[in-house]
Amino acid sequence: MIDFLKNFFILFIELTALFIVISFIVSLLQQIVSEEKIKSILQKGNKTSGYISGTSLGALTPFCSCSTIPILAGLFSSGAPFGPSISFLISSPLLNPVIVILLWKLLGVKLTVFYVVAMFLFAVLAGIVFHLLKLEKHLRNIKIRRSHSKAENDTKWVVALKDAWNFFYPVLPYLVIGVLIGAIIHDFIPAEFITSVAGNEHPFAIPIAAIIGIPMYIRLETMIPISEALVSKGMSMGAVIALIIGGAGASLPEVLLLNKLFKPCLLVSFLFAILFGAITTGYILYFIY
Repeated sequence: MIDFLKNFFILFIELTALFIVISFIVSLLQQIVSEEKIKSILQKGNKTSGYISGTSLGALTPFCSCSTIPILAGLFSSGAPFGPSISFLISSPLLNPVIVILLWKLLGVKLTVFYVVAMFLFAVLAGIVFHLLKLEKHLRNIKIRRSHSKAENDTKWVVALKDAWNFFYPVLPYLVIGVLIGAIIHDFIPAEFITSVAGNEHPFAIPIAAIIGIPMYIRLETMIPISEALVSKGMSMGAVIALIIGGAGASLPEVLLLNKLFKPCLLVSFLFAILFGAITTGYILYFIY
């Protein structure tokens, strides 16, 4: 029990500090890379640079689908190219700086580099494929609800501090739950049980984890400490990454919001793309890690 409490508090303090610091930096970046700048960059068309720009900009946007999808609606309504906008949508929850830093802290540099490269390529290729399949015709009529502007007398640093807190306190319960579950798994669940169910000798655990991750509404702030505990107990890295990608790429709230923008054909295509990316990345990691 003493080890359990020690692991819980150390991990919670480390993740809290990382989350607030990185959220502060993200807010500063978002004030520089505004929605209008994103639109102007993506207006260049469906060229290779457009997909790379869409993916890169997605990594700098708010890490909540409730913020990302209104921006996506603004991109579509302003005439931004469809393919790069899809790359933006996919990379935003999967490559935001907070998730990348948490992955680095909990799962190591090697795995984090693999994850970043894989998700970057996946977002670019998904945007290209969606464009080639002409799925743009399955967009709904988009209505934009403008967000409130920041107080004019606030400096960038003050705005960043406020944003860091506003980003942090809604996810605090999820962070506590994730760290708590992770500590319980780490200290009380036998490693033999995890290995017997989802170890490296069970490759079918990867698609199962990806399928479970998509409808399972667990925020990444909750999932990452749980994933670290699962890995430490013997769960295959491929299955863990498939679970993370499935849950982050197509969470239930995001799917419900996308239903307002996408017709069924486009929404199903998006879910299939996330599932395919999660399973493929999981198996690549399974064979090389």
